[in-house]
Amino acid sequence: MVRETLANAFFSYSDNYLIDTDHGVIVDVEATRSIRQAEVGSTKTMLDRVKDRFDLHPKRLIADTAYGTGPILGWLVDRKIAPDIPVFDKSGRSDGTWTRADIEWDAENDQYICPEGHELKKFRRTDSDPNRGPTDKGTARYRALKEVCQACPSKAECCPNADARKITHEEHEDARQVARDISKTNQYVISMRLRKKVEMLFAHLKRILGLGRLRLRGPSGAKDEFLLSATAQNLRKLAKIFPAPQQTQSA
Repeated sequence: MVRETLANAFFSYSDNYLIDTDHGVIVDVEATRSIRQAEVGSTKTMLDRVKDRFDLHPKRLIADTAYGTGPILGWLVDRKIAPDIPVFDKSGRSDGTWTRADIEWDAENDQYICPEGHELKKFRRTDSDPNRGPTDKGTARYRALKEVCQACPSKAECCPNADARKITHEEHEDARQVARDISKTNQYVISMRLRKKVEMLFAHLKRILGLGRLRLRGPSGAKDEFLLSATAQNLRKLAKIFPAPQQTQSA
């Protein structure tokens, strides 16, 4: 007999911070439901808010892979914010063959270039088959010529089970490529170290301030508690950055 134990379901909220990594100061906070789409969407809300309130426009944004989707990367690149974010990519392969990341995107000529120097262009033939050519989801398909792939010495590493290599070009692929290029720089290494400042604030929030459970109900209550907690953390941080002046004793 198989016995399945189900945990009790409960509603929760997530605390999202926008932080100045130079000093570890929280510049904005947003309460959301604990789902990835809501948490990622809070990034836009906070960036727009600090732009309106403080005229702050960051040069780069540091975040984890959950924020590395095409739409948010495209939104950041359009606003001239460098995304120091790992790309959320499911195109990896488990059989050891070349992934899409191994094939270079040539935006100027609207094509891909494989490691052997061969071109992958948009499908050259269109017909009534809906699986051929561009899709209606902001994506397009690219492939190499069959005769080129059949004669390629690296076919076993690229497309051993297909006549020719095909790639789906996702929407916001240019922004994804910007993030991939950034991930190869020294600045990206520095950014990943700075990201620990964010994680430390959340650890302090739970372990020191004891905010493992909310005392107020509803989104308004969560917003109030998160805002008060961020204020307490900022006061603690600012006290270290700007220590109280030493009073001189009169003779």
